[in-house]
Amino acid sequence: MAATNTKSVLFVCLGNICRSPIAEAVFRKMATDAGVVDKWVIDSAATSDWNIGSSPDDRGVACLRKHGTETSHRARQVTKDDFMSFEYILCMDDSNFSELERRANLVKNNQAKIELLGSYDPQKQRIIKDPYYGREEDFEKVYEQCVRCCKAFLEMNS
Repeated sequence: MAATNTKSVLFVCLGNICRSPIAEAVFRKMATDAGVVDKWVIDSAATSDWNIGSSPDDRGVACLRKHGTETSHRARQVTKDDFMSFEYILCMDDSNFSELERRANLVKNNQAKIELLGSYDPQKQRIIKDPYYGREEDFEKVYEQCVRCCKAFLEMNS
């Protein structure tokens, strides 16, 4: 479990190579810029086991770099421990949400608040669509949504 005055957030998508590592990197940069990164445990993970150990999608990495943000994340799958150690688990779409809720029900000491990251979007775009089969501009849209949502989430939790 995180230290007493530490908050924790896990960003989750299907494969942990597109949306969730973008959200993780965006949030980490925002928390760093705000001088509060040491008060947070920040990570991302997948509901599937397809990409374990893989780097984020090159198009997502390029999009992040374009905005002055880096990531060294390696894909991993959500574990039972995540439900006990993370305060917030923020996912990208209804399918992620349903799967996380299903898994959370199997964990006796589930502490996590599972929400759509998009529920924090001031533009009310609740679903962050998977850009994997899309183009660079789809990654840009994911980035912009993550910026809006992470900003609102950080403000509510500062």
